[in-house]
Amino acid sequence: MSTAFKVVIPARYASTRLPGKPLLQLAGRPMLQHVHDCARQSGAQEIVVATDDRRIEAVATAFGAQVCMTSAEHSSGTERLSEVVEGLGWQQDVIVVNLQGDEPMMPPALIRQVAGNLAAHETAAIATLASPVTDSGQMTDPNVVKVVLDRAGFALYFSRAPIPWRRDSEAGQQPGDGYGSGLHHIGMYAYRAGFLQRYKQLEPSPLEAVEKLEQLRALWHGLKIHVGIATALPGPGVDTEADLLRVEQLLQARQDT
Repeated sequence: MSTAFKVVIPARYASTRLPGKPLLQLAGRPMLQHVHDCARQSGAQEIVVATDDRRIEAVATAFGAQVCMTSAEHSSGTERLSEVVEGLGWQQDVIVVNLQGDEPMMPPALIRQVAGNLAAHETAAIATLASPVTDSGQMTDPNVVKVVLDRAGFALYFSRAPIPWRRDSEAGQQPGDGYGSGLHHIGMYAYRAGFLQRYKQLEPSPLEAVEKLEQLRALWHGLKIHVGIATALPGPGVDTEADLLRVEQLLQARQDT
């Protein structure tokens, strides 16, 4: 039996590296529309674009998306989701997937997977996904977030640093080389609506301030995050001009086949 879930897509205009990022054109359509298509193909019961910008609202409404205007004061996408849940009056047990507005190639199967993982783990406050690290460059790249798990698949820690650190590596060998358990965190989350309503009451963590990783707030407060191993490789997200060009080429190639 498939899991029922909703998707919220937080979309901000004020990106520091790519201003107006959700509205940038990819293969003839705004990036946000590609993300919305991924959510639609996942079988979500309801899809909501959450934004604080009227330009994003106008574009999203034009391609048929449901939009919820939210405060410009939120410091994270999770806080924005909390406002959506409260404003739309979703029941506490509703599963909500946070799909970032700069992930135009997220496989719909992974959206379903993260929702199903949360449903299958009642003790988890949050569910997310990870995929094996494929090279040492990923281990040392601070833009690739790493995660280590306990034996039951719950997160012990997330970091931009190379974790786990291979203490006995040989000279010239990079951290993680030859170590099969290095995991790259995929920044997509599933929550229950009731947790999102409580999240805004959680005091921010010093760790989240240092690493700039909002999921560390939950671990700081002793909450469990289940991490499933992704059943497919996610497509690249868009953070830079180079990412934009790469995704444009991939989407164009997909359309041409």
